[in-house]
Amino acid sequence: MSLYNFYCRAYQAVFKFAVKFLDWTEPQLIKGSGSVRQLASTVKNNGHDAVLVVTDKGLMNLHLLDSLFEALNENDVAYTVYDGTQPNPTIDNIEEACKLYKDNGCKAIIAFGGGSPMDCAKIAGARVVCPNKSVQKMRGTLKVLKKLPTLYAVPTTAGTGSETTLAAVVTDPKTHEKYAIQDPVIRPKYAVLDAQLTVGLPPHITSTTGMDALTHAVEAYIGNSNTKDTELAAKKATRMIFDNIEKVYMDGKDIRARENMLEASYLAGVAFTRAYVGYVHAIAHNFGGMYGTPHGLANAVILPYVLEWFGESAHKRLAELADVAGIVTSEKTDADKANLFIAKVKEMNRKLNIPEHLEAKAEDIETIAERALKEGNPQYPVPKIINKQECIALIKKIADIN
Repeated sequence: MSLYNFYCRAYQAVFKFAVKFLDWTEPQLIKGSGSVRQLASTVKNNGHDAVLVVTDKGLMNLHLLDSLFEALNENDVAYTVYDGTQPNPTIDNIEEACKLYKDNGCKAIIAFGGGSPMDCAKIAGARVVCPNKSVQKMRGTLKVLKKLPTLYAVPTTAGTGSETTLAAVVTDPKTHEKYAIQDPVIRPKYAVLDAQLTVGLPPHITSTTGMDALTHAVEAYIGNSNTKDTELAAKKATRMIFDNIEKVYMDGKDIRARENMLEASYLAGVAFTRAYVGYVHAIAHNFGGMYGTPHGLANAVILPYVLEWFGESAHKRLAELADVAGIVTSEKTDADKANLFIAKVKEMNRKLNIPEHLEAKAEDIETIAERALKEGNPQYPVPKIINKQECIALIKKIADIN
């Protein structure tokens, strides 16, 4: 083992021990068709009579928040809307939302949407309680450390799992860098799982967010920081996604399949919140920061390439997931089962009309690799440590650059 690899593994071992002492309380769940209306009474009962609603213009134009607004009005809860969140939320988005919160005397935050509004809401809440600490200074792990205003999360996609995670991702438009902020204090206190909100998702959003959830489950499960609970959550999420993602892609009104995908996304979020993600995310974040590539799309494309690169180091765990996913085979070796699992992921991508490669400029590859390594090492407890040259070669393969 090289000195660098030893350092990474030592860091991960210490961190795995230290996180046992953090607060891992999961959000209180409000579940069921139409449950978004129940949220208003919960907000009122908690004494929050003025809230900031963080969402995006697309959801506002679809009138997806109308039932929430009606219920808030019925419960005499005043609300201020911030709908400027971009697909990859920026520091400016966060500062704008934070200002609205303060200017309107808000007492809590409702994040409504996909991962972007969730991330914007989380970091805006952090800025509210840390007025003298910039977003850049919160980058990394345990840099907030102050109790946030109560955060209620309402996911409208079955993918990010952000309604239960302690992570948020932000883009710096000046440097085109995308990075994570991780702290238990930014984890939502309540999560609303209402499948009716996901029924109108376009097929390409359904597919890419669903594969995002699969990536969370797989990266959590094959990593080295699992607990029994995260293993169970990752396994259940993997099986549910394999069983339902093509159903919801072909028939978006299949409410039962929608409910299953929403639960799978939540479970995958539970898994990676404690067990972490890996190089798929590290690389995907930087395609997002550099080119604005949607996160779910990036994860979907990158996942099989990274799993192949891990090779033997991930075979046993991927073989177990192959069994969990119900991939029928007469093969008995871990390597064969692992390769069949990867092949199945590729097949799912094709059926979901997800491309095989991501677009990138050759001159950017080294920068993407350096930033991915900065995010992934030493923190992510991956099966095998990657170095700069290996990462460059991997990204070239992902971008189909010789």
